[in-house]
Amino acid sequence: MLIRRIGLLCCLSILPSRQPSPAAVVQKLQAGEPALEWADVDVSADIEYLDAGRKEKLDLYRPRSGAPRQRYPGIVVIHGGGWKGGRKGDKREQNIAYSLARSGYVCASIDYRLSRFGDPPSWPQALFDCKSAVQFLRRFADRYQIDPDRIGVIGGSAGGHLALMVGLTDPAANLEPPSPYAGVPSRVQAVVDLYGPTNLLTWQWDQIPEIVPLLLGASRSKDPALWTSASPVHYVTSDDPPVLMLHGTEDSAVPVDQSRELRSKLVEKGVRHHLEVIEKAEHSFDLQPPQKDLRPLVIGFFNTHLKKAKE
Repeated sequence: MLIRRIGLLCCLSILPSRQPSPAAVVQKLQAGEPALEWADVDVSADIEYLDAGRKEKLDLYRPRSGAPRQRYPGIVVIHGGGWKGGRKGDKREQNIAYSLARSGYVCASIDYRLSRFGDPPSWPQALFDCKSAVQFLRRFADRYQIDPDRIGVIGGSAGGHLALMVGLTDPAANLEPPSPYAGVPSRVQAVVDLYGPTNLLTWQWDQIPEIVPLLLGASRSKDPALWTSASPVHYVTSDDPPVLMLHGTEDSAVPVDQSRELRSKLVEKGVRHHLEVIEKAEHSFDLQPPQKDLRPLVIGFFNTHLKKAKE
């Protein structure tokens, strides 16, 4: 499975021709070597960023070129998988992180606490982990040449939901991680959401009764207040960072109406935003779906709000 994923990644048009073979990449991954090299991007794999004993780690994608003292904006990449699956090295997440790193960003693609049958609910720990990744980029900004004042977040599906929660919740929401970076701000300056659910109370999908109670620990009918508290749409305020939403019209898992509902709230509160609706696109696309190359839009959005803001 890992070889197939790497092979698919290496076939993407974003990758220059001088690449290590898929087998060489897999060998490095399995050997746990600290750097995986793809052309003009360095990837440091499996960096610890959570409390001692946590198995979840992050992969750091960094531009290879640049002056030693140059500072890059940072971006946290959050994988999808229904809050119960997926991983930081999946094809979509590598596509996103590689595309952004090539454009001058330091990207942290993260694993976070997943929901498991028989285990305690992973909420709000999953969100805490995502915010800890933002704090990690700030805490080690000097080490990784990051500008701590210019950090964004991007995620797809369940990762889109978490990215929105990171971007729209402030300390007043009482959803800040207690450790390991207490006192380090977790606020971001830009958010990109790929087809994430925005309101768990209005979301319609046949798998909701299975996956959301596994995440939250209660059904919608039993604890609607809990479902409300885990819905990004209910945290929108006028001082929120800009939000870019990407959604396909043929998405049967998270209908595009979820993004439209969030757009209405962003309009109401005067938050800068854009909803890009991709005709005939289904769920789980990356930045290069067959319908449209989304890299210029996403990179342009981050450039506007994380680079030009300081120029």
